[in-house]
Amino acid sequence: MAKIMVVDDAPADLQNLKNILTKGGHQVIEVTSGQDSIAKAKAEKPDAIVMDVVMPGINGFQATRQISKDPDTSAIPIIVVSAKNQETDRLWAMRQGAREYVVKPVKDADLLAKVKQVLGG
Repeated sequence: MAKIMVVDDAPADLQNLKNILTKGGHQVIEVTSGQDSIAKAKAEKPDAIVMDVVMPGINGFQATRQISKDPDTSAIPIIVVSAKNQETDRLWAMRQGAREYVVKPVKDADLLAKVKQVLGG
């Protein structure tokens, strides 16, 4: 069982991602903003982060960049989850430090496979 931090400002999406990961046997830490995700990543040291992109204030790309550039949190793999399905969005997420990219609506099997992949399983 891995400790996964889910970052999404939409309650329905947050609950959906939490349900998928919990059913997959993971412990979930819920965070509702990009700003909070940066501090929470340092404090909790999750095994992986599932990061939404469109959020008020610091968006998912900015939070991903800060977490992946910080020596304290740079080893934590980040999976960006977004409704944006353009190749440019995926490439931008990877340039910010994300390891994987999943398009909403999220399919259970896709998310669990990406989590397993970034955790080295």
